[in-house]
Amino acid sequence: MKTVLKTAAVSTALACCAVIPTASPAAADSSSCTHHWSGPQICIRLEGRNNWNSATAIWTNPPKNVKSRTVWLTVNGRRYGGTERATKVGKTISYRWSSWQTDTGSKICAHFKDIDRVACEETKYIGNRTNF
Repeated sequence: MKTVLKTAAVSTALACCAVIPTASPAAADSSSCTHHWSGPQICIRLEGRNNWNSATAIWTNPPKNVKSRTVWLTVNGRRYGGTERATKVGKTISYRWSSWQTDTGSKICAHFKDIDRVACEETKYIGNRTNF
């Protein structure tokens, strides 16, 4: 009986270890959009891990005849890089910047030419968490 209990305890411990994955930095994915009942709706999506993110600027409701638009980012109020050409993807117009070190607490904003609305998102350090 003692051997059966020991075997069951060891089996349970091994099963628990197999279920709990190793901890790694959690993805810092987030997004923000302008919320207006009419006119252009602009969004920004950040994807990455902690201080390294890529950004995507999205115009969710362009007129059907608009195929592209000049877009740029600002980080903490300063322009990041130059202007880019956002293009039609399905019903939206978007452009994706590759990953760069954004630092924690940075306010990243997407701007489209001739559109007053701006979408912004702040980067946050979310630490190491278990991936499921």
